[in-house]
Amino acid sequence: MSLQPHHDGSATYVPEQEPALGQTVPVFVRVPAGTGVSQVHVRTTGDGEPRFAEARIDRTDGGDVWWRADVEVRNPVSNYRFLLDGERGTRWLNAAGLAGHDVPDNGDFKLVSYAPPPAWARDAVIYQIFPDRFARSAAADGRTTPDWAIPCDWDTPVVGRGPETPRQFYGGDLDGVTEHLDHLDRLGVNTVYLTPVFPARSNHRYDASSFDTVDPLLGGDAALARLADAVHARGWRLLGDITSNHTGDAHDWFTAAVSDVNAPERELYYFDLSGSDYESWNGVKSLPKLNWGSAELRRRFATAEDSLLRRWLRPPYGLDGWRVDVANMTGRRGADAYTHEVARLLREVVAETRPDGLLLAEHGHDHTGDLDRDGWHGTMNYVGFTDPVWSWLRHGDEPVPNFLGTPGGVRRRDADAALATMNTYRSLVSWRSYTHSWQLLGSHDSARIRTVVGDAARQEVAAGLLATMPGTPVVFAGDELGLTGTNGEGSRTPMPWHRRQSWDRRTFDAYRSLLTLRRDEPALRHGGLRWVHADADTLVFLREAPSSTVLVLARRAPGTPVRLTGVGAGDNVYGDAPALHPDADNTVTIPADGPTFQVW
Repeated sequence: MSLQPHHDGSATYVPEQEPALGQTVPVFVRVPAGTGVSQVHVRTTGDGEPRFAEARIDRTDGGDVWWRADVEVRNPVSNYRFLLDGERGTRWLNAAGLAGHDVPDNGDFKLVSYAPPPAWARDAVIYQIFPDRFARSAAADGRTTPDWAIPCDWDTPVVGRGPETPRQFYGGDLDGVTEHLDHLDRLGVNTVYLTPVFPARSNHRYDASSFDTVDPLLGGDAALARLADAVHARGWRLLGDITSNHTGDAHDWFTAAVSDVNAPERELYYFDLSGSDYESWNGVKSLPKLNWGSAELRRRFATAEDSLLRRWLRPPYGLDGWRVDVANMTGRRGADAYTHEVARLLREVVAETRPDGLLLAEHGHDHTGDLDRDGWHGTMNYVGFTDPVWSWLRHGDEPVPNFLGTPGGVRRRDADAALATMNTYRSLVSWRSYTHSWQLLGSHDSARIRTVVGDAARQEVAAGLLATMPGTPVVFAGDELGLTGTNGEGSRTPMPWHRRQSWDRRTFDAYRSLLTLRRDEPALRHGGLRWVHADADTLVFLREAPSSTVLVLARRAPGTPVRLTGVGAGDNVYGDAPALHPDADNTVTIPADGPTFQVW
């Protein structure tokens, strides 16, 4: 993969990162020497009509010719692409890459003028905590086990499938989280994301029985306030988890609705005409689905001054935003299509309540139609990051389910197929939505990365991609210790605080060093992304910012040395490879050992 004409949405190519509607902004395209380009036009589609404008040469730098064009932000989302002419013919350059044939507009670059995500989100490194399994404070021993629960010792094996799965109760609480923030500090994270903390009748608490209080089993409202104070005292952020698609069947809204067909709560859900049946999440009757056609639901959930969305963003809790569970299904049911209305409404309410609040959507498959509106700031990028990384680094013959439940589980694929998947999903959203989406190697809903890849060496490669690619890195608690799990429920493993001798120190040190590197290198947080080589076992890319450039090598197995022209010299800042020194032909050689992860 030789260096090709390139553009992305980073500041190197789009200096105005927060364009306003009606503004005209410069955009730049980089054309390496030897690519035969002699003329460049920019194509825009303002108000739905294609227009062309000739670009001009802005400068020549190290053999690269930088062309400049001006794009009017005519619409809230303004598309543009480049037409390149020269000795190699006519080619389009859009977010999907170079094409010698005509391509549809959905792969164009995008300028978005909606209010941007909070500035802090671009520098966030998130640590996901499943409260029941993270840590128990001393107060947990004095709490009575609820009637739905099966009490478990901290070393009781997790049951990954079966009727016991949601009922296993380990008793982790929020003060336990507060007591272990030093571990997160050593790791290098700066944002804590809690899965739900509201009362429920399961260990996962996605079946809330109330949104008005924190579960007493977690220490109640006061424990959340103490955790928030401790997190904010470190200069970090704290994110909550809200279910906008459903409640639990023990929720006071739902119990009122089923007890009286004339209750105002009836309209909050989907009941059939006889009132004896109701819509639920995927047919799971303990999770009745919310009806966003209801003005009363919108009021209680979001717009009222004392709504649940607002209350927990305010002191003394001061959550810094929400991850929205099952956002892909929220507001969708048959002919009902309220999803984008709901996303916009929730974002408006979050911004009114605290302007720097984050609103992040769970989406397990094609999220591209739900972003770049005035709604979700980003998504959990399972399809554009998790799945391709898993498929490339997949190890062993035992089946591992992917997040979508695809028959046969995670397929094994080479790097070119993994890269094609990443690029396909990246190209269909704006750079802003892509970089504000969460990149994760696993979560409480998936297998653990160690189980997928099989060993510490390949996990280090995966963690390296997590730390160096665009997007917000998310670490699921315990991945940094090498914990295992074959599916979502089975990966909800208690943190082995009392068995530190079992920790995989190599993996912890790798995560800590990689996250430190991300913090210290601006190009890894704010730079562009330019792929320079891919073969079956190897991925090589550049992260480029105005102030610095970083070259990244990820190998899943030993291969042949890779020779690259025009990338310059550099010291190794992660891994043990030697510094890069160009030869007389301005070519550097990337080492062939593997599995390995190296950064220069």
